[in-house]
Amino acid sequence: MSGTDQLTKETTVRAPGRWLALAVLVLAVLLVAVDATVLGLATPFLSEDLKPSGTELLWIGDVYSFIIAGLLISMGSLGDRIGRKKLLLTGAVAFGAVSVLNAYATSPEMMIIARALLGVAGATLMPSTLALIRNLFHDPKERSIAVGIWGAAASAGAAVGPVVGGFLLEHFWWGSVFLINLPVMAVLVVVGVKLLPESRNPNPGPWDLLSVALSLVGMVAIVYAIKEMAVHGIGVISAGSAVIGIGSLYWFVRRQLTLDSPLLNVRLFHNRGFSGAVLADLLTILGLSGLVFFLSQFLQLVQGRSPLEAGLIELPAAVGAVLAGLLAGYIARRASVRSAVSGGLAAVGLALASCTLLTAETGPLSMGLALFLGGIGAGLAFTVTADVILSSVPKEQAGAASAVSETAYELGAALGIALLGSVVTGVYRGFAVPQGVPAEVADAARDSLGGAAQATAGLPSEQSAALLSSAQSAFADGFHLAGAVGSVVLLVTAVAAWFLLKGQRLESGVEHP
Repeated sequence: MSGTDQLTKETTVRAPGRWLALAVLVLAVLLVAVDATVLGLATPFLSEDLKPSGTELLWIGDVYSFIIAGLLISMGSLGDRIGRKKLLLTGAVAFGAVSVLNAYATSPEMMIIARALLGVAGATLMPSTLALIRNLFHDPKERSIAVGIWGAAASAGAAVGPVVGGFLLEHFWWGSVFLINLPVMAVLVVVGVKLLPESRNPNPGPWDLLSVALSLVGMVAIVYAIKEMAVHGIGVISAGSAVIGIGSLYWFVRRQLTLDSPLLNVRLFHNRGFSGAVLADLLTILGLSGLVFFLSQFLQLVQGRSPLEAGLIELPAAVGAVLAGLLAGYIARRASVRSAVSGGLAAVGLALASCTLLTAETGPLSMGLALFLGGIGAGLAFTVTADVILSSVPKEQAGAASAVSETAYELGAALGIALLGSVVTGVYRGFAVPQGVPAEVADAARDSLGGAAQATAGLPSEQSAALLSSAQSAFADGFHLAGAVGSVVLLVTAVAAWFLLKGQRLESGVEHP
């Protein structure tokens, strides 16, 4: 994405217009973030209705984020060409329409396709937001506040999803978690038409379709290979997928270096602060999204809580993320960027470590405290890294930087579910089946914990209780191991961020356009 951003209406929106415009952008980010985790609570209900296999259930959970991650760079480049406002509003209409398809899916295959299409629509929403903030707010301190609000919405959205889902599932069927998108998208379009300024690159060059295909194939193939290897070990399919993914991404990077108008300026990664911020960004969301997705199932299927009760227990994560996001810029300037980011990553790592202590008897207070700590860490790390990413590049490269930041966010959400989910699934499938349980019932129970709850319905009460208890115990063991693995990854990343972000500072003072 080369060239200079040009605002076709006005260089900036004067107060209070720019803050109202920010509210519209935050609405879009919040909805996409909520949609990444809202399905967690609906999973048991969806499993009962559509009867997906364990693998299909994982794809339903994470294909949305896979597709978004694979298309964000391409859609960011498209926004540079046709206008970011136009892309945002077009995507909002598509997002609403495809949400209806998700709500009324009648089979696992249809649900996977519908979630993938929702990912395509979601990918058109995200790239515009940070780039438009870069153009709306020229004072770095104001921009830090704006990015803080944006980051709070993005990181809190992952935790708000279960609360929204829990409320809806208490009163409606599982498809309602998608229909809630319709009124929100309607407000976004109506208000956005009037408040958002148009922004585009006046000399963008052609949109390279081969690069679009390479980025999508590479991203999805790599994540699929990781997921398959974690569950089934290295096999022909997983190894082949890994080779295709690595080859596609290598070709993508090589092609970007030769194009006059690349989809992504890969030379941005020569900046140590930029690269460190992207890594921290990705792993922060990986930890938070994986924690929320599987904790939702643990609370319902192991502890036997209602969807709304489970969502409320997870609410402290959203509260922590909002508070930390709003204060992140101030903390990073008073302390240091690396202190804020490393501290945030360590906090998420400790929250994940606490998962190893959860049992069927663990009370809401201790879980709420751990989630509050994780939310604070995610809000702090994610918001500061987003500000660093924007501040690390010239204004004319804001679109490229925004696409990279949001790709890291969505890839982190996808990997959080795929990698930690693969650990949970791998341990879960090995649970001991009580003697006398029919083979077909055992196979259905091993597909997912939700499947086990349904499979026990036709068994004698004693046998049913034994099978369900064994399945719940195995799920808890997998959840504990996933928490331990995620914790180690986050704590190691906290140390790496301390060195990678050495000397990195946020801008201060007023920047003139």
